Amino acid sequence: MNKKGFVLNHGGIGELLKSAEMQAVLTDKAAGIRKRCGDGYAQDIYVGKTRANAMVRAKTVKAKRDNMKNNTILKAVR
Repeated sequence: MNKKGFVLNHGGIGELLKSAEMQAVLTDKAAGIRKRCGDGYAQDIYVGKTRANAMVRAKTVKAKRDNMKNNTILKAVR
């Protein structure tokens, strides 16, 4: 029986993970999470060594307290 498989193009995957299209997808997802969190939260996106990354964080003191007490960001991700 012949083994059939494929070989990943690691360079191409790296380009895909850093691409503008991937950044747009991540921006949309982060915006949805930020909206579910409410006021006082901010989103950001950056390109790291291996991929694009998006984050949502509590910006104001009120939002930081809310997140510490209720895990607002974690619940918004679900």
